[in-house]
Amino acid sequence: FSSLDNVTWQRLRAWTVSRCGKASYKKLTKYFKKNGNRAWSFETQEGLRLLTHAETPITRHVTVRPEASPYDGNWTYWSTRKDTSHDIPKRVAFLLKKQKGKCNLCGQYFTPDDIVEIDHIQPTTLGGKDEYKNLQLLHRHCHDIKTATDGSNNSKETGCSD
Repeated sequence: FSSLDNVTWQRLRAWTVSRCGKASYKKLTKYFKKNGNRAWSFETQEGLRLLTHAETPITRHVTVRPEASPYDGNWTYWSTRKDTSHDIPKRVAFLLKKQKGKCNLCGQYFTPDDIVEIDHIQPTTLGGKDEYKNLQLLHRHCHDIKTATDGSNNSKETGCSD
């Protein structure tokens, strides 16, 4: 990383010379600042700083299963992996990832063939809000069971749904 940082320093130094002429120490302080024990760092006057290569955070990525393809119809896998899938609504993808691909009522994993429904944990007819923290994803049959037991049965007559 230090050799890459050196190349970056040389290029930025050359840029300051091309911009300001032969840059003196005073002209350099316009672009380069000292940060504690660190050598010079390239900064704006607003305090934005160019990170060194060693300061760049390392982000580990989870490998894709060898047999998986975005076109194989397994939206459960791709939604839990990426938060989104091109063929399902954003809310469903978000809830799938939040629930790690499992139904909150029966605890079984969702499969691509399952019919899933978004359910309000506390029904809206009983004062629940339409917010992510009050939503869960259930199999259709689990949703029917939950709705029959949570006191929102009368919502079917008014046309409201959970």
